[in-house]
Amino acid sequence: MVNATINGKAIQVPENTTILEAAKLNHITIPHLCYLKKVNEIGACRVCVVEIEGLDRLVSSCNTYVQEGMKILTNSPKARQARRVNVELILSQHNARCAECIRSGNCELQTTANDLGINTFPYHKDIAAFNWDSEFPLIRNDDKCIKCMRCVQICEKVQQMNVWDIAKSGSRTTVGVTGGNAITDPEVHCTVCGQCITHCPVGALVERDDTQKVRDAFASGDKIMIASVAPAVRTSWGEKLGLTHEEASAERLAAALRAVGFNYVFDTDFSADLTIMEEASEFVGKLKNAKNEKFPMFTSCCPGWVRFIKMEFPELVPQLSSAKSPQQMFGAIIKSWYAQILGVEPDKIYHVSFMPCTAKKYECDVDCMNSSGARDVDVVLTVRELDRLIKSEGIDVKALEDGVFDAPLGTASGAGHIFGTTGGVMEAALRTAYKLVTGNNPDPNAFRYVRDYDGIKETEFEIAGTKLRIGVAHGLGNIRRLCEDIRDGKVHYDFVECMACPTGCAGGGGQPIEEGKELGEGRGKILLDMDRKMTLRFSHENPSIVQCYKEYLGEPGSEKAHHLLHTDQTKWELWK
Repeated sequence: MVNATINGKAIQVPENTTILEAAKLNHITIPHLCYLKKVNEIGACRVCVVEIEGLDRLVSSCNTYVQEGMKILTNSPKARQARRVNVELILSQHNARCAECIRSGNCELQTTANDLGINTFPYHKDIAAFNWDSEFPLIRNDDKCIKCMRCVQICEKVQQMNVWDIAKSGSRTTVGVTGGNAITDPEVHCTVCGQCITHCPVGALVERDDTQKVRDAFASGDKIMIASVAPAVRTSWGEKLGLTHEEASAERLAAALRAVGFNYVFDTDFSADLTIMEEASEFVGKLKNAKNEKFPMFTSCCPGWVRFIKMEFPELVPQLSSAKSPQQMFGAIIKSWYAQILGVEPDKIYHVSFMPCTAKKYECDVDCMNSSGARDVDVVLTVRELDRLIKSEGIDVKALEDGVFDAPLGTASGAGHIFGTTGGVMEAALRTAYKLVTGNNPDPNAFRYVRDYDGIKETEFEIAGTKLRIGVAHGLGNIRRLCEDIRDGKVHYDFVECMACPTGCAGGGGQPIEEGKELGEGRGKILLDMDRKMTLRFSHENPSIVQCYKEYLGEPGSEKAHHLLHTDQTKWELWK
């Protein structure tokens, strides 16, 4: 332990504790903009500078360790003045028209400037001009970049895609796409995972805002408006609306979407169950024909992961499951079976999918995903866009009573819920695969050992005498290591689940942003707890799934099911 003082208060902290962390442990706030623990500790913004008695210069608190006897002043006149000047200089190159910025009210620069009492700009404004493909699902605003390097580091160190890099030099230094390329160039391997968005402190990186498309569809008055809500959305939608987790139930969200104006509100967990039926059946079919199949079979529900494997490991693409994601399966069912139930043409329906993901915006634009005769998913909104949509309608969500999801596409099992966290897809699939092979249900908790938040999990299970080697990975850096080992023959698996975002959809690039907090693991545990408390825990026992196959699809893997719910993975376009 190390003894020191901060602002005259005696403290004791473990060795190798930074001044910033020591202050936090002692309830002292030091402003910072560029710092991300274990990812970006480079002291680039100089906003976290503090004074140390006996030193002539200020030091950055994010990468300076507390030393024995150190006397630290976090808000001395010298430190405060330097901090203020540094923020003013950052603002001199920042488009500070906050009223028209998506991050207004949730912007670290805005908060820091307000806390420092900065209300005038003493320096000449020099705002960067930029050109960006506004149709791409991920939007970069150069005029708001504060050069903190967070996006560069999260993409390089965690996701290992190296999409972003320093561009230009001197006063013109900024961050841009590596090599000076356009984001849509084929040599740029952006998976649209959105982790750069959720770790950007300002509005320099945002999702393409599609809320106006939805408003226009409402205004047209000639569409049947249908909403579908992904599993992980129920864990996070209330975070920025002032709701506790208990208040932000999926049922209250259903009520909020009806208040927005949707005619029907469905639970995408239904199509997560549908995905399990198709994917588990596909896997069991491969096991029965094992001598002629190549393993492992990879899950295919994450479009960021699918983009990754197509760009980085094309030789492994044939081993992807042909099953579409729950989003795209839902779209196909809504515009075929449900359109038939309603007695309308598919193009009469406007389907809005609410997702914790930015890559889903890309996925719904892939032409080979449309199999209903119309565009299966008209638009995808992230959780952040969902919250903005609700706010724009002036809805007091706390005053709403719980609603219900519509039938028959609103019923889901616990297996559908856990799709939203790493390991959940695999666990759900193995529950149904066991049933398909043995004719009996397993203990619903039998496959819980696939759950893991460390990065890569491997385990073995035995089903009817067949030993299965299972792999689960989340975060593209971990997935890259796993794929390299599979390609090089260092490891052998039968079934592998991959999720592009750390912790899976719960930590997705479309989730609400909370500065300094990684909430994916906690959200994922909420989904696991929901599953544990449910009586319906198997996809194959979902009565709506049984009805869908009985009345419309026939059986998993049938000709109709294959046409609507599967795709040729080799035909996926990386961009238009």
